[in-house]
Amino acid sequence: MQEQLELLKELQELDKTLHESRGKRQTLEEEQAALVADLGRVQEMVDSLDASIEEQRDQRGDLQQALNLEQDNIGKAEGRLPAIKTQKEYVAVLKEIDTAKKLTKDLEERTQATDQEIASLEADREEKAGELAALSEKIEGRRQEIRSALGEIDETLGSGDSRREKLLSGLPSALRKRYQLLLDRRQGLAVVEARNGTCLGCNMQLPPQLFNSLFTAAEVKSCPHCNRLLYLGEAD
Repeated sequence: MQEQLELLKELQELDKTLHESRGKRQTLEEEQAALVADLGRVQEMVDSLDASIEEQRDQRGDLQQALNLEQDNIGKAEGRLPAIKTQKEYVAVLKEIDTAKKLTKDLEERTQATDQEIASLEADREEKAGELAALSEKIEGRRQEIRSALGEIDETLGSGDSRREKLLSGLPSALRKRYQLLLDRRQGLAVVEARNGTCLGCNMQLPPQLFNSLFTAAEVKSCPHCNRLLYLGEAD
């Protein structure tokens, strides 16, 4: 029976280590996901600015095409003036030229405004691209550290799980099930020390007869309050 208690104690210590390792792994994975998300958010900003710049450049091209057309119309209309023979036609052509010049002025103003918008977007894009590069460099270093740490944890978990199976195989089936049930129900603490008549799992006083029976180690005993498996610790 003492051998089973020693196995249980070792198993409990191992499960504690495995639980901590899995907790660390989850924390590292969450940190890694957060880093990737941060990088993704800045990348989305850069991509959005790229799209806006491209859209503004397309609009700028359309404006320039319309401007060239109106300037061409003005030139053609002015070229017709010397050949005009009637006052009515002359006035009509002048009106056509005036309208085209007003439209040209409007197109020039819109083109200038678009140029300013493009310049502003490009400045924002350059700033965000610099931020992205700096963040990427910073994050990549941390991600390498996380990958290395995760590799070490996985090795620990792999060897630990193998060791756990071996320890479990040394226990009777009923005791294995009992241990696992307690492990699940008691937040990973199934085997605890009994010291000075007290269960150190729930800190409740044990019945004297039960505590005294632990000295003989005739069978694995449980705390009547929390049901955890007990082993005898050293008295203070």
